[in-house]
Amino acid sequence: MSPPAARSVDPEADAVIIGGGVVGMALAYGLTDAGLSVLVLDEGDVAHRASRANFALVWVQGKGMTMPDYARWTLRSADLWPAFAADIEREAGLSLAYERRGGVMACLTGEELDARAAALGRLHNAVPGAASVERLDHAGLKALMPEIGPDVAGGTYCPADGHLNSLRLFHGLHAIAGHRGVHYRPNAAVETIEPISGGFRIVTAAGEVQAPRVVLAAGLGNARLAPMVGLHAPVRPQRGEVMVTEKLAPFLTHPVTFLRQTDEGGVMIGDSQEETGFDTATDSQVLAAIAARAMRVFPVLAGARVVRTWSGLRVMSPDGYPVYDTSARCPGASLVTCHSGITLAAVHARVIARAIAGDWPADLAPFSARRFADVPAT
Repeated sequence: MSPPAARSVDPEADAVIIGGGVVGMALAYGLTDAGLSVLVLDEGDVAHRASRANFALVWVQGKGMTMPDYARWTLRSADLWPAFAADIEREAGLSLAYERRGGVMACLTGEELDARAAALGRLHNAVPGAASVERLDHAGLKALMPEIGPDVAGGTYCPADGHLNSLRLFHGLHAIAGHRGVHYRPNAAVETIEPISGGFRIVTAAGEVQAPRVVLAAGLGNARLAPMVGLHAPVRPQRGEVMVTEKLAPFLTHPVTFLRQTDEGGVMIGDSQEETGFDTATDSQVLAAIAARAMRVFPVLAGARVVRTWSGLRVMSPDGYPVYDTSARCPGASLVTCHSGITLAAVHARVIARAIAGDWPADLAPFSARRFADVPAT
């Protein structure tokens, strides 16, 4: 049977990226660096965009506890971030407010601190060259962050950690894409992907496109799209709730895992991990618990007004680690999905994009979905 006639055909692009969030746009940046023409198909603001819930951390500490390859991968990205941030700022003409002063895990009890330090020690022993982490008692932590509260037993400090203004990163990547001639099509939810001779026909709500390469960077949408090109994306939503305070005088010099002060002065708080499906509501009890812990860690927050609360959906694989794959059945199709799109933006742009443009390197094999027992035969 001959293929159906196209309703409309876009100009030829070397690669179509499905998903216009931070992951997709970092890949667009990298693919254009490699000399490819790119078209980005995006659902637009109706998408369950993980970028809404990110905490804007470039975080290394504790990553890869059960997967040493991920510990190395995360550090690799964090080490690429200073140059990556400078390149984005120069080309987009804006500041990302990127800082790498180190980050802190604050522990309220001695038992929590002991367990945390022991786990990080095991990780460091398993991964030669892993980022160094220092255990701090209450006095050591107070010397680093004077506003720390008396209830805090101590914490761990990793100089490789950092944070930034993620909204400016998102804006900057889109601005650069426009300057480089990337075609961005919002409101173009993908309905089907069909392998054809020499590439793929992609049917969207806004028409059809064809390209020799297709990159699935659609977050939770990858679960539906991946089987169309012989791939597997076992991802599920995990809700995270966030609040932000009014602008406060600077007091927090280092980000904490669940609490950081933005360059504009507001304090972001939140790290809930809720298995609620696609529900993006907020829960007042969850937010109250998050706020109570934040005030114990930093009592100065007790008088701060909360100006906004929201929730978003993380993109979680069964083991919590990224899934990177290229299709054997449908050459030219690739999958990129993770829940740490900000931390990994630099390595997505600098390494994964070049793998998509050229040869898929063997060192990405640990991140294939083939590590999961339920991968269907292709």
